[in-house]
Amino acid sequence: MTLALDRPVTRPPVGKPRRAQSVVLVAHGSSDPRAAMHTRALAWAVGAEPSYLDHAGPRPGEVLARIEAAGHRSAVLVPLLLTAAYHGRVDIPQVVVDARAEGLTLPVAVTDVLGPVAGTVPVELLSALRGNLPAVPFDGIVLGAAGTRDAVARTTVDLVAGRLGTALGVPCIPAYASASGPTAGEAVGLLRAAGAHRVVMASYFLAPGKLYDLACRSALAAGAVAVAAPLGADLALVRLVHRRIAESSRPAHATAPLR
Repeated sequence: MTLALDRPVTRPPVGKPRRAQSVVLVAHGSSDPRAAMHTRALAWAVGAEPSYLDHAGPRPGEVLARIEAAGHRSAVLVPLLLTAAYHGRVDIPQVVVDARAEGLTLPVAVTDVLGPVAGTVPVELLSALRGNLPAVPFDGIVLGAAGTRDAVARTTVDLVAGRLGTALGVPCIPAYASASGPTAGEAVGLLRAAGAHRVVMASYFLAPGKLYDLACRSALAAGAVAVAAPLGADLALVRLVHRRIAESSRPAHATAPLR
């Protein structure tokens, strides 16, 4: 189940603190306006501030500075990422480093990504993937993802595909729109060659954009009967974000203020 995206999407006000800790969602960003719309919807559902690493604004550092100026006592950054690849390992921690260089003293924590961590697939993520599948009969699934050159990150996509296929009792193959193979179309072909007749594409995308569209076209051109929409503001995903925020209170996540 996903939240409707045609409702007014408003940002929790930062002019007057409502709670000690402020939450900032950090999306990759896209030139496709649909992506920002989905991020704003998820931020609205969580009660958080949206921010973007690229393409769209505001940038995370800008939001952190505004939060500190408004009197909040701490903040937590939630990476809207499904793999712990370069953006999660390097770009988002660098956001905090750069903000410190600009004078930020606010304590900031950075949560884990929304995908698997330490070999564990979040139950909320599986629930979102299952609930978002097309409502048609199927006997094979392609898990369409954006793609990464990070081999370790790809193993987490493999893990999710395996768990999703096991949960539904059908084969599930991961596929990528960029940087690695197989493509979604190639994965559909592999499943059909193995005996599947009705293949669907599950969406390992949080928001629409060029790579999501590319994966969809590839899957459908190869004979997939339907493709799932991006996870967007799925209620299970909202619960996962809240869990990551709660987990961020652990000492390993804490980033101390400058002294």
